[in-house]
Amino acid sequence: MIGNLYDTANLLKKMTPARALNAARVLSSYHYSRLTGKPVHSAMPFSISIEPTTSCNLRCPECPSGLRSFTRPTGMLKDELFKQIIDELQHSLSYLVFYFQGEPYLHPQFIDLVSYASSKKIYTATSTNAHYLNDEMAKRTIESGLDRLIISIDGTTQQSYESYRIGGKLDKVIEGTKNIIRWKKELKSRTPYVVFQFLVVRQNEHQIEEVKKLGKELGVDHVALKTAQIYDYENGSDLIPTINKYSRYKKESSGKYAIKNDLLNHCWKMWHSCVITWDGKVVPCCFDKDAHHVMGDLTNQTFKQIWSSAAYTSFRASLLKSRSEIEMCRNCTEGTKVWAES
Repeated sequence: MIGNLYDTANLLKKMTPARALNAARVLSSYHYSRLTGKPVHSAMPFSISIEPTTSCNLRCPECPSGLRSFTRPTGMLKDELFKQIIDELQHSLSYLVFYFQGEPYLHPQFIDLVSYASSKKIYTATSTNAHYLNDEMAKRTIESGLDRLIISIDGTTQQSYESYRIGGKLDKVIEGTKNIIRWKKELKSRTPYVVFQFLVVRQNEHQIEEVKKLGKELGVDHVALKTAQIYDYENGSDLIPTINKYSRYKKESSGKYAIKNDLLNHCWKMWHSCVITWDGKVVPCCFDKDAHHVMGDLTNQTFKQIWSSAAYTSFRASLLKSRSEIEMCRNCTEGTKVWAES
C-alpha cells in the first residue's frame, strides 16, 4: 500500500501545469465528441507507447514477436528518432511506456532512451521478461530513473511458466527480480515501482496464491493478475482459464467462444494515447499489432501534424459512428482486462 501511494505521488509530482492543462483538454474533447458524435480534439495525447524493438528472445504463443509472424518490418528504434519525439511532446506528455511488441532490453541503447525521457521529467514504464536483468543492467535500470518496471512471471514452477513463456527460464526471472530489488536498496532508490505481472492461463491458474506469496518474499511492490488475449478464440483454446473472472471470453450455447466486452461506439484511447512503432509509424492502438492502421510517419511528419490530420480525424469519426466495422476494434477485449491486485 505504501509503495502504491508513493508511485501515485511520483506520477503526480511530474504533472506540470502545462501537462495538467493538456490532460484536462483531452478529457473535455473526448466527452464532447461522445456527446455530439463529432471527433473534436484540442490537445495532444498525455500517454504514448513507444516500441524499442520487435525482437524477442522468447516464443510466446499469442504474441507476434514470439511467433515471428509480423507482416511489418522488424528492427530497432533509432536514438535520433526517439529524441525527436520526446523533444516535441515533452511539455504535454505525462506517461511514456517503452513497450509495444518485443523485449525492450534487447535494444542496445534502451537504458539511454529511458534516461533521456527521465531527464524531461516524464513518467516512464516498461514491461520485460527479465531475462536480461543481470547485475550490471539492474544497476543501470535503477540509475536511469525508470519509474515502473513490469516483470512478466507467468508461473511459479518451470513447467507452468514455460507453458506460455516458451524458451524462458523461471530462475532467470527470479534472479533478475532479485537484482533489481537489491540495487534499489543499495542505491536507496524508491523507483522503479516493481510489478509482478501474472498472465492467468489454464496452466497456471492454480498458482495465483503462490505468485502472491513469491512476490512478497522477493519484495516486489505489487502483484497483478492479468487476463490473456487469445487471437483464435472462437473454437476455444487450451490457454483460456477455467476461472471465469480471469477469462476475456465466454462460451456460448453453440459451443463457440465470444468476447465478453460490449463493443460501444467510443474509445477513450483514441483521444488520450497512441502507439509509435520502432520505425516511426503512428498507430492508434496497441491492438494493431501489425500496424494496419498507420496514421502517419514521424520520419517525415511532426507528431502534431499526424495527431491532427484528416486521416486521424476520419478514423475517430468512423469509430464514433460504427466501431464494429473496424477489424481491429472487433477483436478488442479492453473492457474485459480486469486486473486483480494484491
